[in-house]
This record gives sequence, structure tokens and C-alpha cells, in this order.
Amino acid sequence: MTSLNLTSLLIEIIVGMIVIAPILWLVGRGLVGKQKAKFTDAVWIVALGLIIGVVLGALIHGLVGAVVSLMVWLALIKHFFDCGWLKALVIAIIAVILLVVIAAIIGLLVGIGILALLGAGGIPKIP
Repeated sequence: MTSLNLTSLLIEIIVGMIVIAPILWLVGRGLVGKQKAKFTDAVWIVALGLIIGVVLGALIHGLVGAVVSLMVWLALIKHFFDCGWLKALVIAIIAVILLVVIAAIIGLLVGIGILALLGAGGIPKIP
């Protein structure tokens, strides 16, 4: 069994709240409306999803664990955003796509910044 590292879990929750919660909230607002999708709901979804995911990950492995974890996330979205299963799935898919796009853009910008700092941004001069 995997040991539970509480410091790691706390860092995951904090980072998740900073990164995932706003994206989940914005997608939820767009699909279910601002009355049903509050920012605090998105924070609860992320916190509970990560905590339950870590506990389930320690108990259930492989494909079954992944499916159970997915169902937990969808159930949390369904409950807190007061929507159906299909809408919860759509919210989750769009949020993941947005998260990947934002991560790629940030990675590209950081990579360009590092190259510029190393002096690789210009055209090499021929002696």
C-alpha cells in the first residue's frame, strides 16, 4: 500500500485550488449558470476530489481505480453544480481541455523566456 504523505496532499490541494478551481468555476458558470456554479463550490469539488482520489488511489489500483476516481469527480461536479451526469461530464471534459491549453501556453512562454535569458533568442552571427 502507498503511504499517505499529508504534506504532499496539502500542496496538491493548494495548487489545485489555485489552478483547477478557477477553470472549473468558469466552465461551470458557462454551462449551468452563476446561481448554480459558485466559486466556493469549485473549491470544494477540487479539495474533496483530491482527498478522495488520494485515499481511493491508495486502496484501488489500475483501471478500476481510475474509473472510480472519475465517477467521484463527476459525482462531485453533479452535486455541487446541481446538474445531471451528462452536463457534469461535459464540464469535466471542457475543464480538462482548458487546463491542458493553459498549461501548454504557460510552458511555451516559460520556455521562450528561458531561451531569451540564455541568449538563444537571436540569430547567430557568422564570423
